[in-house]
Order: sequence, then structure tokens, then C-alpha cells
Amino acid sequence: MITKLPRRLFLSGAVATFLAGCANKFSSYTGPDVTRLRLYKSQRLLVLDGAQGVLRSYPVGLGFAPEGHKQFEGDGRTPEGTYTIDRRNPESLFHLSIGISYPNAADRAFAAAQGQSPGGDIFIHGGPRRGIDPTNKQDWTAGCIAVSDRQIEEIYAMVRDGTPIDIYA
Repeated sequence: MITKLPRRLFLSGAVATFLAGCANKFSSYTGPDVTRLRLYKSQRLLVLDGAQGVLRSYPVGLGFAPEGHKQFEGDGRTPEGTYTIDRRNPESLFHLSIGISYPNAADRAFAAAQGQSPGGDIFIHGGPRRGIDPTNKQDWTAGCIAVSDRQIEEIYAMVRDGTPIDIYA
């Protein structure tokens, strides 16, 4: 019995260490700089470009009403146009997230002219709702771009604030 106790403690410690390592959501990246992101909404494809070409690409899920440019808060659309990555949220409800600079001045002016809010808080994030796979064509966000948790860990490590993102229909 005495010899089994240290073995059990060792195995319990090893399992705890392994699980703690699995829970780390902050990947590191030492490859080429990401110079631009491109999102093709109709193809549900996010592309990360470097100086020499495509570094990575990811299937995505979009807003629940993905066709057309986001115009108003609550419309379920994902914006179209050129924006920048402007913030990151390591405490996101959706695992990790990086923010997109929507709305820009034109988006705010259009919504104001219609007497509405343009909305905001558009992110690339992980953590899909239970039972929803962001790699299929089922769109479920309020206008954000959804990837898997593993994929947002890579994207979060690779993409810096200030990186441009072009979002196409």
C-alpha cells in the first residue's frame, strides 16, 4: 500500500500537468509577419497573407444574415470593406477574440442618416455555441467571424493590432 501511494500521486500530478498544458490558449508564433487579412464571405474563407503570399487560410462562420454589408446594429450582417485589427480580448466569452475597426466614419454617417446605430464589437473569435461548427456554412454570430478555438489561438498569435483586413462579399 505504501508503494502505491507515491505512484498514484505521481500519476495524478502528471495528469494535472498535462491537462494544464492543454488549457493554455496562448500560442506563440515566430514565422513571417501577417501583412493583411482577407475575408471572402461568399466562400466562408479567411486568408492570412504575408509578404511572400498566403500563410494560412481558415473556414469561417459569419453573421446570421451574412449577405450584404453590415449597416445597423442587430442586422446580423458581417461588414464589407477595408478595416484594421484594432484590439484583442484574451478574456472573450468566445475563447479568444481580435477586434475589427467597424464602424468606420462612413458606416457611422450612413447609420446616422437613417436614424439608427451602426452597431459595433465586430470580432474574429472562437468558441462557437455548443452544437454549432464554425467550419460549415451555418452562420450563427451577430455579425462576427467565427473560427474554432484552435484556429483563433493561431490567429491571435499571428495577427498584430494595426493589420489591415479586407472583407469581400
